[in-house]
Amino acid sequence: MNDALIMAKDVRPVHHANRRQDVMMPYAPALLVRRGSLLFLSGVTAAPVYHSHPHREEEFNLPRGMREQARLAMENLKLTLEAAGCSMKDLVSATRYLTDVNEQDDLNRVWAEYLDGHLPTTTTVEVSRLATHANCKIEISAIAVAEPAATPSARRSRKLRRSRASRHPKRTR
Repeated sequence: MNDALIMAKDVRPVHHANRRQDVMMPYAPALLVRRGSLLFLSGVTAAPVYHSHPHREEEFNLPRGMREQARLAMENLKLTLEAAGCSMKDLVSATRYLTDVNEQDDLNRVWAEYLDGHLPTTTTVEVSRLATHANCKIEISAIAVAEPAATPSARRSRKLRRSRASRHPKRTR
């Protein structure tokens, strides 16, 4: 495969023809991924991503408020995205699980701060309890789009071209 064939990611918002212009929404109705590699993120909470199993209570001494927990969860989401070479702008979809849907506005304020105008698709669900720990108020699972990964054949082609180039330097005229 030629390196020129590996193109940058391409994600486009999809809106209805009769979209109301007077309404601001914290999400896009749909995003069309035309090019890129998909990254699937496990759910993150305000708790440390790497915590003990079986759980140890001291690892779940979390703030009680939604805003504080939302910030911690968003930091965990951000760190996971960065570990894969992505950013918040690469999110295309998120499912947000809340133990109290009445706190959704607090979550949306923090969400907006972190996403800075970027609008992935979202679904928000109220649950009676999160499996991670009873102190957790929010969990976010997400999908992001990354730059297309080079296939093994593309890596081999690159290596072969470099090898040939080093044996046969270009002649200047």
